[in-house]
Amino acid sequence: MAARFDTISFLSDYGHEDEFVGVVHSVIRSIAPHVAIIDVTHGITPHDTRAGGLALARAANYLCPGVVVAVVDPGVGTRRRAVAIEVGDGASYLIGPDNGLLAPAVGLVGGATRAIELTSQDHRLPLAGGATFDGRDVFAPAAAHLCNGVPLEQLGEDIDTTGLVPGVLPVSQIEGDELVAEVLWIDRFGNCQLNVDPADIDHLGTTMLVIMANTEKIGMRTEAYDQIPTGRAGLMVDSSGLLSLAIARGSAASEFNLAEGDEIRLAATDGQQGGATIAVEIQRKEHRR
Repeated sequence: MAARFDTISFLSDYGHEDEFVGVVHSVIRSIAPHVAIIDVTHGITPHDTRAGGLALARAANYLCPGVVVAVVDPGVGTRRRAVAIEVGDGASYLIGPDNGLLAPAVGLVGGATRAIELTSQDHRLPLAGGATFDGRDVFAPAAAHLCNGVPLEQLGEDIDTTGLVPGVLPVSQIEGDELVAEVLWIDRFGNCQLNVDPADIDHLGTTMLVIMANTEKIGMRTEAYDQIPTGRAGLMVDSSGLLSLAIARGSAASEFNLAEGDEIRLAATDGQQGGATIAVEIQRKEHRR
């Protein structure tokens, strides 16, 4: 049987303190020794399927064609399904739990063209203990067999793609004269990605007033971090094409006491509708994990 893919991209919340990532690598290598494994990240906050789905979506268009294994799986061992999702009529496959983790990336690359539940006992490892490590026992073997050229239908039973669990991602919305947004992601530099298309605030101009926790700062839209003047906040287009709140050579998250899931409202200041000044109001809400 001819090899079909030579790359597996791997994302998880496993971290690197334990042996989990290395074991998954070794299982893949034992079945498909020709495969290169790309570690996208293993630093997703434990159990945070939302963060994992967003990270996978940000990476999706830059991953090598092949197979993606994504594991953020608080429901492991329950009735949640283990799935393989075909995209691009077989151009690539995404493998992981059917809990919404895969959905943002699948949607970003055009949607599922086929999906199966991974039920084949011949294409998984025999249980050495409890059913708590599907990354090792189910997802890694399935990915390796696909790379070896095993047809998708041999790995399990077809399922309706419309029945896959969707990702739940917030959408910005207009309330009166305000654009209600949310912090989707905070990177390691403290830049705060918002669920806002930059075009949605084009009419508000380039200089802004940032109001947070009874504190006001002058901010501005910029194209680079170092264009943000010291002591000011900036709104700029990030590498994913979304609006991010940032400060020069510092952490906007720390400066403004922000966390993922916090609500941000963007609005023109009084008398500046369509002008050059906007206000940014930040509200804390219960975080979803």
